[in-house]
Amino acid sequence: MNRIQKKISLPKTFPVTCHTDYVGPGSIFVAIHGQKQNGVDFIPLALERGAKKIVVQSDAVIPVALQKEITAAGAQLLRVENTRLALAQMSAQAHDCPAKKLKILAVTGTKGKSSTVFMLEHLLRSAGYKTALLSTVHNKIDTTIFPAELTTAQPDYLHSFFCLCVQEGVEYVVLETAAQAFSLHRLHGILFAGGIFTNFAQEHAEFYATQDEYFAAKCQLFDQLHVGAPMFINADDNKGTGILKNYPEFFAFGLKEESADYKAVPIEVGTSLSCCVCTKQTSATIICCALFGMFNAYNMLGAVALAHALGVSLEICAQAMTKFEAVPGRLERYELPNGAFCFIDYAHNPSSFDVVLSTLRTMTNQLVVVFGAGGDRDKTKRPQMGAIAASYADHVIVTTDNPRTEDPREIVADILVGIAKNNRAKIVCELDREKAIKIAYSLSKKNGIVALLSKGRDEYQIFGNKKVYFSEREILGRL
Repeated sequence: MNRIQKKISLPKTFPVTCHTDYVGPGSIFVAIHGQKQNGVDFIPLALERGAKKIVVQSDAVIPVALQKEITAAGAQLLRVENTRLALAQMSAQAHDCPAKKLKILAVTGTKGKSSTVFMLEHLLRSAGYKTALLSTVHNKIDTTIFPAELTTAQPDYLHSFFCLCVQEGVEYVVLETAAQAFSLHRLHGILFAGGIFTNFAQEHAEFYATQDEYFAAKCQLFDQLHVGAPMFINADDNKGTGILKNYPEFFAFGLKEESADYKAVPIEVGTSLSCCVCTKQTSATIICCALFGMFNAYNMLGAVALAHALGVSLEICAQAMTKFEAVPGRLERYELPNGAFCFIDYAHNPSSFDVVLSTLRTMTNQLVVVFGAGGDRDKTKRPQMGAIAASYADHVIVTTDNPRTEDPREIVADILVGIAKNNRAKIVCELDREKAIKIAYSLSKKNGIVALLSKGRDEYQIFGNKKVYFSEREILGRL
């Protein structure tokens, strides 16, 4: 007899929220002044949808007419010192602090967070635990998938999600944690039952004044660990080495550091991933045909190390990884009609470009790369990405990513600055990303590789403030 899958869903409205889409009768609306929009401007819509308490920053300017509108709606106006902090605190309280009833595991770092989160959740679920995950790719409770808007969601969504996890009997939640989530108080008050630091590289110069500030934001995770919670640090990473010196109680994992608590000895990292994972007490050979590349050896090792520290045997980890499927948008592989292969990947910064393209270069005699750079984001990385792509590829098609409010032509010009004159012959500029993909296909040969970078699983492009549907998978299907 077939088992009927229970349908679960998040509520359509939240008791506390910063977004009018989630406001319902009796909701508390927290008006956050963001980088682009001021929540105060949305108070009338929140009142129209039934909000009964409006929370604003202590110095927010509320026009007299709006104050009268709040009073006429029978709503209360509350001023606080920090609306982002208030959103986290009030969201948790409104749901009876569900995070305290779950074992939440955090994965942070510049690269590999999503892949590590997917692997860790898979290992725990394979060991018999009921699990949930929150990631850049998507969110999930058991087998039910929910769309994800941010790497780490806003607190109103997070605590509603945690509440649903409690209702569904989830034990472990694996959470991808962005640096901004700590800086913007999205994770305030949440204590973690374990964590992984994957690595650190240049990123988010559009948000942080210095890379030291960016690194410090990631390290806030360490202050939110439960006492005795296992924290795993990549010992082969420069920043990871410093962390381990400052936090000797943390565990080390790596491929090079001999003293690491968990060490992987690669057997094969080409078209599949095979490693011998060793601790001081035991070892196991772990094979995963869905993964390849040295960077995935690190992601896999971090996930296995934390799962093992939580009580999952290496034998169960090894069995589980044989069944692990590729992470959507992370070196997703497609065979093209002409016998070439296409890989879709989310790589969008210099360090990710280097690890992905160096891996793909070893797998083919012809590499064609299609990429763009995000608008309103760190401009310093654009020429670096151009230089790296040109150094590995036979052909580079420079195109759009999400231009947002920037002129796409200026973004392309920034990329071209980094490309040496002797590599300019490799470059084609085509702002229409679909046309760029078709050009790449026309240049590809049998057993060649086309790498579509920077979009990953995203099925949209952002021009100005408008999100336009765009699916690389569908384009590949029409070739």
